[in-house]
Amino acid sequence: MDLRRLRTFVAVAELGTVSKAALRLRITQPALSRQIRDLQQELGLRLFDRVGRGLVLTAEGEQFLGDCRGALGHIDALGERAELLRRGDRGVLKVAAPPQTIESVLSTFLPRYAERFPNVHVKLTEALGREQSALLERGDVHIGIRHDQGDRRVASRALPPDEVLAACTLSLDLGHAGVIDIGRLASYPLLLLEAGYSIRRLFDAACRLADVEPNILLESRAPHTLLALAEAGQGVAIIPSLLRTDRYMLRIVRVTHRRKPVRERYAIQWDKRRPMPPYAESFCEALAEYMREVLPITRPSGSYEAAAPKQAVVRKARRHH
Repeated sequence: MDLRRLRTFVAVAELGTVSKAALRLRITQPALSRQIRDLQQELGLRLFDRVGRGLVLTAEGEQFLGDCRGALGHIDALGERAELLRRGDRGVLKVAAPPQTIESVLSTFLPRYAERFPNVHVKLTEALGREQSALLERGDVHIGIRHDQGDRRVASRALPPDEVLAACTLSLDLGHAGVIDIGRLASYPLLLLEAGYSIRRLFDAACRLADVEPNILLESRAPHTLLALAEAGQGVAIIPSLLRTDRYMLRIVRVTHRRKPVRERYAIQWDKRRPMPPYAESFCEALAEYMREVLPITRPSGSYEAAAPKQAVVRKARRHH
């Protein structure tokens, strides 16, 4: 059924004359009359009765008018939705990230992002670095936020590096000037994240390079378990700088090897072999800009003044939302 004929029928029904409908639709009166005639023939119905110089709907025409308005309304809505999709500002974006990234970064970033892109629904999946690889490959998520894995199958947007930090009770004099070498650190009772965490693999690799055997007291999947135990003086927690520690009374020091910080690049990554939603690029740009503002979330205790501007950004975002 020709949509032009349906729109012509609705215009004539609303205006009551062929001349007025022709002016609205910007077509000639003969062309409009022909469309109405062809529609009536196609339907096998008489839609109008002529009364004087005007046209009045028949009983069948009145019923058909309601159906036409509903159908054209749906067609117009589909057109609007297609336009939104073309503009790339509507849809679902599936993002995978470790728990500390969700808590420390995404919890404050997503409300800000939603103000700019209210029609993009971000669906989060909690997943560690290695777990994200399978999710990206299967297409279960569009984007992963993690330490750079050096995988050639993924494209990356670089973020500030994530550093290995040591957290302990305030009464423990750990390190010097906010720094401790991994060789000295290894003898302390250590509270470590499980091997699935990239920061744990980075710490283990640094221990191998330094040829030291760490004194592992506890391995946990929950970062805040380590912080609580460290605050209670039960060991030294090895944590990423991306983890929030402001709820605990802790001494924070940077872990180094041969005077260099133990760190690894953080990145937003996606599978190059799979198509990305058009709105994903704007999400990555906005997130990268935000993370450059707020990272690192935690710094060594001796550098709190230097860290204050970035920490203020996080606190301000939390108060605003």
